[in-house]
Amino acid sequence: MNCRIVASLVALVLLGSCRAVGFAPMYIVNELAPNGTLRAAINFGNTVLAQRDPKTGEARGVSVDLARELSWRLNVPLDIVPYDAAGKVTADARSNRWEVAFFAVDPKRAEDVAFTAPYVIIEGGYAVPASSPIKSIDEVDREGVRIAVSNRSAYDLYLSRSLKQAQLVRAPSPPASFELFAKERLPVLAGVKPALVEWAKTNPGYRVLEGRFMIIEQAMVTQKDRERSAEYLRTFVEEQKANGFVAAALARSGQKDATVAPPAR
Repeated sequence: MNCRIVASLVALVLLGSCRAVGFAPMYIVNELAPNGTLRAAINFGNTVLAQRDPKTGEARGVSVDLARELSWRLNVPLDIVPYDAAGKVTADARSNRWEVAFFAVDPKRAEDVAFTAPYVIIEGGYAVPASSPIKSIDEVDREGVRIAVSNRSAYDLYLSRSLKQAQLVRAPSPPASFELFAKERLPVLAGVKPALVEWAKTNPGYRVLEGRFMIIEQAMVTQKDRERSAEYLRTFVEEQKANGFVAAALARSGQKDATVAPPAR
């Protein structure tokens, strides 16, 4: 039996998914792995999408699994390019540091990259001190309210467009925004809601507001001038949603509050 078929069967069992056997055409391989390696930017600042095993340091999570599956399709090694904030990934969109990346859809970002349809949907939420008079999402956008955010994150870009009175206070990464919020005793912290909920569990002096201020659509991207590869990735993402791969990856990494995105329209 062909060794690649054996390897794919083994990977199928390990991943717990319905892998469709099929390898990318060479023109896609040449675009996405021009040096023989797929360089995938992984944002470990968004713990819904990527994490490191606390004991081994191994990368895991839905975006890591998708990158590994794509490298298998391309039949090339995977080189994970680590980041601690989505804004830093997008800042490198034109620097030739990566071929594919994983971050939220936003019209500003679309000026530099080509997006797939979303593969995962998560919520943007707010945390406040437990004693805060702010009780709802609608009460945040008021004069004098300062909101800690991760610079150039999807929620930073969204709030920059939508807020009328509240002021954003930016930190270089999601963990840094949490630290800034607590250290400076800011009224509000904006972030990915599941991460806020987990943080509040170990920081009892804070609470997460009910509801959400936005839906964050996480997608795969590549450089804008690679339209054939972008179209390939769009099909790839739809397959992984439809065959249960994305759902299985979320379950393996314990992300119960993230939702598999619906099929692209």
